[in-house]
Amino acid sequence: MPLTESYDDHLPQEDPVALDGAVGNPDDNVVNDTPGASDPTTGEGPAAEPEPTLPEPVRQRIVTLTAAVLPTLPIDEVPVPLRRVAKFAPNRRARLGAPVIAAQLTADPLFRQRVTARVLADAGDLGAAVVEGTAPAAADPVEVAALAYLARPRGWRELIDASGAAVRAEADSAVVAELVREAEQRATRAEHDRAVARVEAEKLRDELARVREELGQLREESRQVARTLRETQARERKATELLATERGRAARASADVDAELRRARARLAEAEAAAGVARASAKEARSVDDARLWLLLETIGQAAVGLRRELALDPVDKLPADFVADAFAEQPGTAPAGPAARARDTDDPARLDQLLALPRAHLVVDGYNVTKRGFGEMSLEQQRKRLITGLGGIAAQTGDEVTVVFDGAERMHGLPPAPRGVRVLFSRKGETADELIRRLVRAEPAGRPVVVVSSDREVADGVRRHGAYPLGADSLLRRLARS
Repeated sequence: MPLTESYDDHLPQEDPVALDGAVGNPDDNVVNDTPGASDPTTGEGPAAEPEPTLPEPVRQRIVTLTAAVLPTLPIDEVPVPLRRVAKFAPNRRARLGAPVIAAQLTADPLFRQRVTARVLADAGDLGAAVVEGTAPAAADPVEVAALAYLARPRGWRELIDASGAAVRAEADSAVVAELVREAEQRATRAEHDRAVARVEAEKLRDELARVREELGQLREESRQVARTLRETQARERKATELLATERGRAARASADVDAELRRARARLAEAEAAAGVARASAKEARSVDDARLWLLLETIGQAAVGLRRELALDPVDKLPADFVADAFAEQPGTAPAGPAARARDTDDPARLDQLLALPRAHLVVDGYNVTKRGFGEMSLEQQRKRLITGLGGIAAQTGDEVTVVFDGAERMHGLPPAPRGVRVLFSRKGETADELIRRLVRAEPAGRPVVVVSSDREVADGVRRHGAYPLGADSLLRRLARS
């Protein structure tokens, strides 16, 4: 590669002289230091040898060395084209002035000698060895070639050729190393791809096995479904035959029932006639019985008044449940009373009306158990308000005592005023509404009808043992909907 490059547009234009094929010295006053060269003015002697082709690293190193020593030269020793370059900053001097520096080194041997003297002084032992025509084995071949080009000792072309060979060898080694690295990377990727392919193949085989197993199960299920279908069809045919038979029997039974109905109507007419006679007789007898019953009740009433006067019992304005409500926050649960067999279990919703029709009945409601079952989409405040309002209507219609119990450590704020006849209780901290309901039931006297509405089986079993009537929440919800 020649030393010179294209000029920078910002530098003075000079006639470029390439190192490749450059001959002689254009300055008539400078003697060419190339061995065997002749004076160009006389034309005698052998012609100058062409400049060698420099490797790119060597050319850049020569320009860098020259740019480094350029400011140290006296201004009159610096060629005119380089005087402007000498004023550049160090990093711009070698980069922007490279074409002019290379041209002057090729065309001006005297300038090259002046540069060489300072470069060799800075190079020290390496410069001396190069001047002697030898190069240390450990020296940088690019540095040796650059010094040899500037100093041009005997055999300097061989040093440059050796440097070029070393640079090319390094480049080839780098290329080979890069190729080896790429080959190793491709091999690694190929091995990874093979491992991934093996894993995917194993997954596909497992998936195929699973699909085959599922297909076998589906076939077996299909056979079972077909067999079940055939059996169902057979049972359907048999049921059709039995239905036809039963219809015939039902027709005969209907005819028999019609005949029996006619006979029953005839007997009923006879019985009604006899009943008319019996009613007339019973009416006379009832008048006598009414007189006797009135006399008995009057006697019992006078006896009760005397007994109340004897026992000095004052009239009371509180009910048993009121005592539980008053002492609930301060006292623990009382001992359970003995069980009394005064009620029987039933889940019939119509039973609620029958029980509320009993005299002095007490209706106890598990509040949240009913509201969450019937009004679960509402907020708790709306659930309580709706239930308490509905229970007020029941209390007004029946005149019975009504108590509704909610879970809560303290009384909730924002409750509507309790309707007449409805008592609202909240369980205290550490006790549930179920336990409070059982306490209310235990507080009632034996013989009084107590109806507990809750779908909680534990609550129903607990109050049943104490003689109360447990009913499901649905019975109360239907009763409220009817109201």
